[in-house]
Amino acid sequence: MDLRLTPEMAAFRDEVRGFLTAHADAYEAGQAKDPMAWQRLLIEHGYAARTIPREYGGYGAEPDVLKARIIAEAFIAAGAPRGIANQGVSMLVPTLLEVGSEGQKRRWIGPTLRGEVVWCQGYSEPGAGSDLASLQTKALEDGDDFVISGSKIWTSTAQHAQMMFCLVRTEPDAPKHEGISYVLIPMDTPGIEVRPLKTMTGHAEFNEVFFTDVRVPQANVVGGRGRGWFVANTTLKHERGMLGDPNATEARLNALIQLMREETVDGERIVDNPVFRDRLMQLQARVMAMKFNGLRVMTDETAGLARLIVKLQGCELNHQVAALAIDALGELGILYHDGPHLRARGGWQRNYMFDLGLIIGGGTAQIQKNIIAERGLGLPREPSAKVTA
Repeated sequence: MDLRLTPEMAAFRDEVRGFLTAHADAYEAGQAKDPMAWQRLLIEHGYAARTIPREYGGYGAEPDVLKARIIAEAFIAAGAPRGIANQGVSMLVPTLLEVGSEGQKRRWIGPTLRGEVVWCQGYSEPGAGSDLASLQTKALEDGDDFVISGSKIWTSTAQHAQMMFCLVRTEPDAPKHEGISYVLIPMDTPGIEVRPLKTMTGHAEFNEVFFTDVRVPQANVVGGRGRGWFVANTTLKHERGMLGDPNATEARLNALIQLMREETVDGERIVDNPVFRDRLMQLQARVMAMKFNGLRVMTDETAGLARLIVKLQGCELNHQVAALAIDALGELGILYHDGPHLRARGGWQRNYMFDLGLIIGGGTAQIQKNIIAERGLGLPREPSAKVTA
């Protein structure tokens, strides 16, 4: 089998590498110096939003698996950021492309891709986390509007967001999965209160959001009234892909390898220590397996089971990569916030704690295992717990 690139693909690879070399001053340590300017540049050249139609603000290229892989590998090798990946770009945009109205696509996709509109996700509630369909935030019909009351919790970026995609109960008498609608809500609407929740990272990663008679047009419903559970699962599919992105994990592994080459103990590089090197090799093998599983998902629409393991494996692996970095740093690994000896601006420490939360958020590891077992392997459903008085 000849695995060499064709002349056309080799030229495309050189084009991507040339772009990264020409714009190397726009990023540092895997971070864009001006994220929005970098995002606009990537879209302009087709390295972000590549297959999203031009009329919606994307580059408008036809899907091409090999070119997508060439772009990913070039960016990983250069240590360059892939652009904005957040709840709006990575979760809402593909949802709107699948089930949004033409007006919603034209109104929201372009500004979201360019980073001009930040979104948050209104799913979990104090009494509806793992059992999301039990949500109680209600939306009462009033003319052409809904009047929304209730609360959400664990809402990432709510304190910075201009918009929320939110699940509300519009049909209170319908079965719990059938009475939900998916609504786009401006965060500056009167009646919305955001209360930040500080996590062990030291930052307010999450928020509580309270709705008191919040008026939203019914035209802001995505996918049809009462079809919110279907739309929500479309979004969750894309969320799992974002949280378990193998390209991001490979980039993080490369940063770990570089760290272990630079850090020393008694004059010996950490990477030359057999104990640390063995741990690194084990992680490297798993990252490679995850990468190749990602290629399977990319090239085979029927790869259901392969797709289901992405979030579970990706989040756990990211945390383990950060854990090895903390151990490799030794006493420097316990530093936090700021200081002259801090490495990567404290990114390893923050990732170590934040990634632990991602094993829980977006569907806990236990829920992911149930999904893999029941939907992927066809095993019997887990029996419901019986509550006795």
